[in-house]
Amino acid sequence: MTGIKKSTGERIFDLFNYALLSLITFICIAPMWYVIAASFSHPIELMKTSGMIWWPVGQKTVEGYMHVFRNPNIWSGYRNTLVILTLGVSVNLFMTTLGGYVLSRQNVLWNKLLTLLIIFTMYFSGGMIPSYLLIAQNLKMVNTFWAVTIPGAISTYNLIICRTAFKAIPDSLEESAKLDGANDFIILFRIMVPLSKATLAVITLYYAVGHWNAWFQAMLYLKKAALHPLQLILRQILISNDQNAMGTTDSITSGAEDLVDMARLLVRFCTIVVSTVPILALYPFLQKYFVKGVMIGSVKG
Repeated sequence: MTGIKKSTGERIFDLFNYALLSLITFICIAPMWYVIAASFSHPIELMKTSGMIWWPVGQKTVEGYMHVFRNPNIWSGYRNTLVILTLGVSVNLFMTTLGGYVLSRQNVLWNKLLTLLIIFTMYFSGGMIPSYLLIAQNLKMVNTFWAVTIPGAISTYNLIICRTAFKAIPDSLEESAKLDGANDFIILFRIMVPLSKATLAVITLYYAVGHWNAWFQAMLYLKKAALHPLQLILRQILISNDQNAMGTTDSITSGAEDLVDMARLLVRFCTIVVSTVPILALYPFLQKYFVKGVMIGSVKG
């Protein structure tokens, strides 16, 4: 079979696509590469350098990482983030699959009205102050992990994707299961969920990334420092001008003010890398589900 010869216009279009995708790739990778290169740089040389760096400047060092891992707040932040991630994703998936199954059934009373009301919440909400009063005063969830998991238990976007995926499954499977005496829970967890693994894997990643990067809700509702997640600790380190931002800063600098700033700058870059690598490592395991899962959830109605 001979190859199809492309016209001049098609070749120009391909070159434009390659150039555009290369530019987008560069824009995405450049900031991450800069942070990684800076985290291994010598702090004095790093302070002297301005602009983009492509390779660690000065003598390569891992001192920044050593001080980050010696900071107890980093480990407590990791622990709290993992607890919130596990609890939150479990609640998210359970509630989203239940809601998606209900909305995908044709015989549910006021199905279309329920769908419209849920979609309405994508564009309008009660606001931050009413939400805070509800969670803090009425539900008494302050300083509990429930405050950062229950209010956002269902993402409307993910719910619609899940509903569409369940709706694409043939009705004959559900009818056959009901003839065999299966109830809705058996149909959902033994038929719908196994047949929608690709979509649920994508939704899981969306929820996981959301919980991993979240810090604002934790800042509002988790007043105790022992409950702070990693991203909130990272935020405090990045914006802090206090010498005590890292508990080990004194031991690095021996009281020299200029070296304090250098060490703090290096620690900031190292903390960003430490807090970002785990969630990036999750992507390769779920990447194969992306195309299939998103296509099922967005194309079929």
